[in-house]
Amino acid sequence: MASGAASRSEDEESLAGQKRASSQALGTIPKRRSSSRFIKRKKFDDELVESSLAKSSTRAKGASGVEPGRYSGSEPSSSEKKKVSKAPSTPVPPSPAPAPGLTKRVKKSKQPLQVTKDLGRWKPADDLLLINAVLQTNDLTSVHLGVKFSCRFTLREVQERWYALLYDPVISKLACQAMRQLHPEAIAAIQSKALFSKAEEQLLSKVGSTSQPTLETFQDLLHRHPDAFYLARTAKSLQAHWQLMKQYYLLEDQTVQPLPKGDQVLNFSDAEDLIDDSKLKDMRDEVLEHELTVADRRQKREIRQLEQELHKWQVLVDSITGMSSPDFDNQTLAVLRGRMVRYLMRSREITLGRATKDNQIDVDLSLEGPAWKISRKQGVIKLKNNGDFFIANEGRRPIYIDGRPVLCGSKWRLSNNSVVEIASLRFVFLINQDLIALIRAEAAKIIPQ
Repeated sequence: MASGAASRSEDEESLAGQKRASSQALGTIPKRRSSSRFIKRKKFDDELVESSLAKSSTRAKGASGVEPGRYSGSEPSSSEKKKVSKAPSTPVPPSPAPAPGLTKRVKKSKQPLQVTKDLGRWKPADDLLLINAVLQTNDLTSVHLGVKFSCRFTLREVQERWYALLYDPVISKLACQAMRQLHPEAIAAIQSKALFSKAEEQLLSKVGSTSQPTLETFQDLLHRHPDAFYLARTAKSLQAHWQLMKQYYLLEDQTVQPLPKGDQVLNFSDAEDLIDDSKLKDMRDEVLEHELTVADRRQKREIRQLEQELHKWQVLVDSITGMSSPDFDNQTLAVLRGRMVRYLMRSREITLGRATKDNQIDVDLSLEGPAWKISRKQGVIKLKNNGDFFIANEGRRPIYIDGRPVLCGSKWRLSNNSVVEIASLRFVFLINQDLIALIRAEAAKIIPQ
């Protein structure tokens, strides 16, 4: 049995050697059977790194003819490496590259067709204007001169667009779809701009230039000739076009003066040479000179009267702005002057702050400007018996006197022309020196007694 099995294995090896020799002689490599199924197995760390590198390299070489997906998963096994190394180095003919349509299927986009795409400078409104104008005039030159498009097109561009709308099925289809999507109001506005045809102008020219036609006249003209006029014509548009025709002498009963016959036509320079400069001197007009003299005298009288009333207006302006020097009276001890208003101190003690419904104070600082940062009772100004003024801060924010901060609970002496700043509002404290001198004199008399 053992000898039979050995002889059978030797016969198989000899047959395999003969097949291998015959295949080498023919220059072909026997095709190895392999399964197309992909067996998933866990990868080691080194295989993960190498497989990612292999994927990137195959993706980069895919365009140059290398078959992508040769090593889609892990590295080839050691047995496969040995078989490849033992294979003869005969050149293998390159396989034809598959068509791009077979390898990848391009997904059709489900987005709607962009109708206005590839229309260029021509918009749907321009196409509708062009079609209406050509149907009215049957002349592309008149259309180019009379229609105002969204862009400035040349005559050649207008001709090419008209021929494209007629004979190019793609452009015609796109333009029709775009025009159907226009708003009805936009379509009505475009139709109202349609050019007048020769038949329409001929009917309008029959209306006399000396007559005074009304809207009823043109409405009756529309009713009598419905086929001749465009569907968007109104009595008002007919009247406007008739007035334009009358202005340019295009009516039937109007005539244009012919040019003078002859070769020499008078131009501007010749007419200028014929003018006599001595006749161009202004003639004296006594009536006009008298009127100018009277008007000059009246204006001077008004200026003189305004100059006399200037001091009255100055008082009013100063009372509003508070920028003038204060006129102290016998009752005003001091003045707290701001940019807009002026506060008079007529008692020995006044309170400063922000007035509310429940809190009434002597000096409302909100009249000067924004006072939302000022406390309702910000401070108190007192006059001592010796004639000195002191300000006490009773609010949360500091009061600055000549740049020095006075905190809550503190007080500071005020002198003449002291600058008081409270929450970005600035005031100048002015003292009635005459009245304060009298107070000090009375205080001096009382002290010795």
